[in-house]
Amino acid sequence: MDFERARYNMVEQQIRTWEVLDQEILDLLFVVKREEFVPSVYRALAFTDMEIPLTLDGRATGENMLAPRVEARMLQGIRVRKHEVVLEIGAGSGYMAALLAHRARHVTTVEILPELAEFAQANLRRAGVLNATVQTGSGAHGWNVPETYDVIVFSGSVPFVPEIHLQQLNIGGRLAAIVGEAPVMTAQIVTRVTDTSYGVEPLFDTSTRPLVGFPQREKFRF
Repeated sequence: MDFERARYNMVEQQIRTWEVLDQEILDLLFVVKREEFVPSVYRALAFTDMEIPLTLDGRATGENMLAPRVEARMLQGIRVRKHEVVLEIGAGSGYMAALLAHRARHVTTVEILPELAEFAQANLRRAGVLNATVQTGSGAHGWNVPETYDVIVFSGSVPFVPEIHLQQLNIGGRLAAIVGEAPVMTAQIVTRVTDTSYGVEPLFDTSTRPLVGFPQREKFRF
């Protein structure tokens, strides 16, 4: 398979046409080799417009990599800068952490499944990403509270953004999340404006698997 041709087609046909126009983001997609973060059984699908199951050693983990255009659009929206410290909830394969790490000072990525945490760590190490740390655990109730971050990324969906994660943003910090319930969810950027106020920027509608362990909305009962 011609990976470079497939990568070029992914960028030009899927991602650029989906309003990802930041040239630094587009260039980064050529630097971080997506196929190196995909389970070997799905490597030929690394550049397709779909979520890829994270199957390890023939066993399904129940988790997926986000579609490439979703990753790119969220990365563009979150606007990471070189001096910033990033928290990602849901390491998965480590691919999003690698993209973030190329634009940030340091990334901490948290994965609840130990086997995926090991997979992500191995992928990041092989790719030479030295400023990303994989932690095993649940980030559903914040991470290393009361430590704060410039950027927080949820690599999966949540019914709503918990208050604890908003409180872990520095002033001017941004949080990227896919919010809502299937079949329609909205990717959005939440910016902490002051100690008590936040701005919300909707990006696009989509649907993806929920992150494990996050609080759910109360269901109305008669």
